[in-house]
Amino acid sequence: MQLDERKQKILYAIIKTYLETGEPVGSRTISKDADLGLSSATIRNEMSDLEDMGYILQPHTSAGRIPSDKGYRFYVDQLMQEKDRQVTEIKEMMIDRQDKMESVLKQMAQVLASNTNYATMITSPQFHQTKLKFIQLSMISPEQLLAVVVTEGNVVKNKMLHMKHGLDNETILKLNILLNTSLNGLTMEQINLGTIAKLKEQAGIHSAVINSVLDAVAEAIQMDDDLEVYTSGATNIFRYPELSDSTRASALLGAFEDKQQLADLVENLSGSENTGIQVYIGNETPAPTMKDCSVVTATYELGDGMRGTIGIIGPKRMDYEKVVDALQTMTSQLDQIFKKETNDKNENKEEGR
Repeated sequence: MQLDERKQKILYAIIKTYLETGEPVGSRTISKDADLGLSSATIRNEMSDLEDMGYILQPHTSAGRIPSDKGYRFYVDQLMQEKDRQVTEIKEMMIDRQDKMESVLKQMAQVLASNTNYATMITSPQFHQTKLKFIQLSMISPEQLLAVVVTEGNVVKNKMLHMKHGLDNETILKLNILLNTSLNGLTMEQINLGTIAKLKEQAGIHSAVINSVLDAVAEAIQMDDDLEVYTSGATNIFRYPELSDSTRASALLGAFEDKQQLADLVENLSGSENTGIQVYIGNETPAPTMKDCSVVTATYELGDGMRGTIGIIGPKRMDYEKVVDALQTMTSQLDQIFKKETNDKNENKEEGR
């Protein structure tokens, strides 16, 4: 007998409830699940079939049911298939989005420089306070364990973990369930010592694996070190006599060619507390090469904790009103482009169903 959709939903409900409570699950508990919309009697009949098929078992008379190894196996196989599909879709979507975003940001930097006659920079979007979506562990070889970590914003990170001894499928299954039920939806700050200690205790002899996976999670959740900075209009500084002498101009042009300097500048100017439009005049700017300039930055938000920085660099006598208006317009346009792209993708998904 094959598991029809209703039996699958009831099996999933039993497993998820059991994972949360650790107690045998009765039909009355499952009947409260609004997504099922089934009576207790119907659920009891289906649970009886599931027990006959070996997917659940009754630990003792008059108790509820708990998942069997066969039930766990079905659940995890289906879960992993779904996660594999999601990971593939996410990778394709992010590659497409990254290519499009790079083109858009370069174009916007050019437009901004042309409209203001100042030097401009725009950073690629980065993720802040990112939450973990799910983890998938898979043995690649007896000595290699692949951890696929997906974070909020659908960022996929793969980390190869080296093992002294391989893990069997049953252990991988239990670790996947343990990690996902314990960590999904948490930020790195929320994965505290208590959470880690409990995970290690539950993992038993495999606590070292938990350590390695948590390192991979931390690496995935932290901000990407490869911050891209797109610039335009650096030669506009020659328009302003106070910046165009050979020493100042050379230093400013050098700063614009050194993307690491710009990345450091953005990191200093765009802390989590500095959102919206910020104005830095002369010595307020942390970059030594820009002490004779003003720097105006704006934070653009693309949802899911993803945001970047737009900056305009010019003389201290810059037209601040014009610059602020230009930045407000640019952040609004980026928001509209992102929303349109997201809506188009959602519509295409609906049409494909």
